[in-house]
Amino acid sequence: MTPKEAIEFAKKHGAVMVDLKFVDFLGTWQHTSVPIHRLEVDSFEDGFGFDGSSIRGFQPINASDMLIIPDASTAQMDPFMAQPTLSLICNIYDPISRQNYPRDPRFIAKKAEAYLKQTGIGDTCYCGPEAEFFVFDSVRYDVKGHQSFVYIDSEEGHWNSGKEGAKGYKVRPKEGYFPVSPVDTLMDLRTEMCLHLEKVGIEVETSHHEVATAGQCEIDMKFDSLVRMADKLMWFKYIVRNTAMKAGKVATFMPKPIFGDNGSGMHVHQSIWREGKPLFGGDGYAGLSETALYYIGGVIKHSKALAALTNPTTNSYRRLVPGYEAPVNLAYSSRNRSAALRIPMFSPSPKSKRVEVRFPDPTCNGYLAFAALMMAGLDGIQNKIHPGDPLDKNIYALSPEERKDVPSMPGSLPEALEALERDHAFLLKGDVFTKDVIETWIEYKREEEIGPVQLRPSPYEFYLYFDA
Repeated sequence: MTPKEAIEFAKKHGAVMVDLKFVDFLGTWQHTSVPIHRLEVDSFEDGFGFDGSSIRGFQPINASDMLIIPDASTAQMDPFMAQPTLSLICNIYDPISRQNYPRDPRFIAKKAEAYLKQTGIGDTCYCGPEAEFFVFDSVRYDVKGHQSFVYIDSEEGHWNSGKEGAKGYKVRPKEGYFPVSPVDTLMDLRTEMCLHLEKVGIEVETSHHEVATAGQCEIDMKFDSLVRMADKLMWFKYIVRNTAMKAGKVATFMPKPIFGDNGSGMHVHQSIWREGKPLFGGDGYAGLSETALYYIGGVIKHSKALAALTNPTTNSYRRLVPGYEAPVNLAYSSRNRSAALRIPMFSPSPKSKRVEVRFPDPTCNGYLAFAALMMAGLDGIQNKIHPGDPLDKNIYALSPEERKDVPSMPGSLPEALEALERDHAFLLKGDVFTKDVIETWIEYKREEEIGPVQLRPSPYEFYLYFDA
């Protein structure tokens, strides 16, 4: 849509408010709203002011004035507001220079798309994330100097099988994949989520219960170009959370909210196209082209550094644990879900050939994660980094001696950040990421997340050490 078309779209739907959404540095939507009469064609150039010092990872207080400028092409009606509300995704600008703000994740993703074209390798990177999530009936947690706890409950949780009044049909650990109702209690809720997704222009491909007990779910969206898919991922999280809340439940994208069962990942499918033609199809292994193999080689080479952006929380590494069914093994293979990079084999068509990177999780900032994965893959193509032989075995079943030659993902967020410090030149190409972005990301994670987590005793430490 053009600015004029976006305004007409709002009038057609009787909008009384405009919700201006933008993403913070870590990947969470923020917003401010204005009455519809304040939205004019000039608004799409002049923007609206806000305090950048109050947003995580943005400007210091002495330079806090910033602008959000709406992107007319993102206009949608918000499906959750009581009054008709036009939603616009915004880009962030400096009000003095009128330049894009370098720490705006959406701007970084746009620069990544521009860099792809600049290389001449391709003109479009398609992304298809599979963001898993849990739907709980209640979640309580508290952290104070003298106490800490978390209490999760779910009607489906296997721990409720002995609860008075229970009617059976609970999901046993690791047995939640594809059961019908009454075991799967969330079909109607997921359907409502799907309908809301389609209302905002997101095509849904599939919806199902996932492996874990206690309401783990997956809804898959059709792939799209990098920035558009990152926009859709923001809508996806917003719709999942709000639909669950309206049903009296709560959704979370935490990678590992429950001990002893599968965590939530976000497998990311990627492929490069040029002039409407796929570049990953060929006559090599699993029907791949040499370009696709080099792309895989780049992702594997830089995977430890990528983890700081694709698996960006301390909780991410409760999921990425060697010895369990987690995608920690840095190998590639067709059909093989024990490898960190899988080549789906559902169709022989060159258009379907893609790389599924299985280690990311849904706490990542989609704009940064998709861009970083693509930059790693492009580095592989540019430097002809061959990934070596595929590993067509169940890697989980290998002996420790056999597995020692298979490199693995970092074991903690501090380890991932150290890898990013050592290996980020590939992200700086084309000025896609900047030194400031990398340094700010690392500093924020260390000071605001790793340090505070390390300082606080956990209840399990009392279990281990209270009587030492």
